[in-house]
Amino acid sequence: MSSYLPKEVREGLNLARKRDALKKNRLKVRIGESSFPIRTFGERDFTLAVEDTPNLRGLVDIFDGGRHLYQALIVTAALDGPEMRYEFKRVTEARETPPLDYDRDEAAPVALLPRH
Repeated sequence: MSSYLPKEVREGLNLARKRDALKKNRLKVRIGESSFPIRTFGERDFTLAVEDTPNLRGLVDIFDGGRHLYQALIVTAALDGPEMRYEFKRVTEARETPPLDYDRDEAAPVALLPRH
């Protein structure tokens, strides 16, 4: 059916599909104050649009909307068509509490009571 549409209409539809996919995907990579929308995200890598992205290296934070998901060290970038693919050297899940790799005092209070 799309073969019956004029070339301009098909290009417009493709552009609208890409824009819609970016709206549905809320993942962003943030480095410093700059953030860039993630197109695809996998276990070992993620991709960003080439036209939007500077050459990224080092430690980055990955967010889903306003929620901090991961902190990652990216080491490799490769051009993959209209996307730039970045590979992880390490990915650490972000937590609200510190990891429990320290000695907890068994006699420490669990909660504090008010003084009134």
